[in-house]
Amino acid sequence: MMDKFGKNTEGLHGKKLFLLDMDGTVYLGDRLFPATLPFLREIRRRGGRYIFITNNSSRSTADYVKKLTRLGITDVTEEDFFTSADAAVLLFSEKFKDTLIYVQGTRSFVASLKKAGLSVTETPSSEVGAILVGYDTELTAKKMEDTCRLLTERELPYYATNPDWVCPTEFGYVPDCGSMCEGYFRATGKRPVFIGKPAPDMIEIVLEKLGVKKEDAVVVGDRLYTDIASGVAAGVDTVCVLSGEVAFEEVKASDVRPTYTLNGVEDVYR
Repeated sequence: MMDKFGKNTEGLHGKKLFLLDMDGTVYLGDRLFPATLPFLREIRRRGGRYIFITNNSSRSTADYVKKLTRLGITDVTEEDFFTSADAAVLLFSEKFKDTLIYVQGTRSFVASLKKAGLSVTETPSSEVGAILVGYDTELTAKKMEDTCRLLTERELPYYATNPDWVCPTEFGYVPDCGSMCEGYFRATGKRPVFIGKPAPDMIEIVLEKLGVKKEDAVVVGDRLYTDIASGVAAGVDTVCVLSGEVAFEEVKASDVRPTYTLNGVEDVYR
């Protein structure tokens, strides 16, 4: 089979590990793409492994298990996921273990940080030693004001889970963490260090954990500037699917070039 640029996709046949984005890749909103289940079953039938690797920090891995189970993927466990929230836990556990961290994010995100033993607050104060912003689907005007106040009044280490501009939905898009942080930059002049994709760290952590070589892995995602760019940075083959954020014309015009470009997981499955 050829991809959208006429490139033979036989290089996918021997892959042992599929690093799969979720939003816009295996589902859209609450709608699982029809080919997702047979695609996942085929990976396992061939003795392979898949890991859902997502920049979306609004849900914990336990919440993602519940969502995918509800959508029909009933054999997933928390070990099948690695999120930007997980990456944030690793980074903050290393750098800010004994620091009070101001967090703007969902209740699920805050709970995952606390579960990891981190000292977390959602109230700005003089005791805060670092700032962490996640994709917040529970964002309020009060949270925005608190974050801007802390960014304006203090010079603190400032991180965010992911730089995505938008999150795809069934009706279109909503602002993601990158857009939220751009608003904070306009208000305060401060930009965060982004933790998730396009940095290669999440991919490299999973490869090391599972003992998989780069040439045996492939990243599948719908965003050039995060999913595909992270795979390129990690030296791993990539598949850009056109079922989410990016259009084919954008792929043709981009400097970030995926190894393969396909319509969706149904093409990857074929």
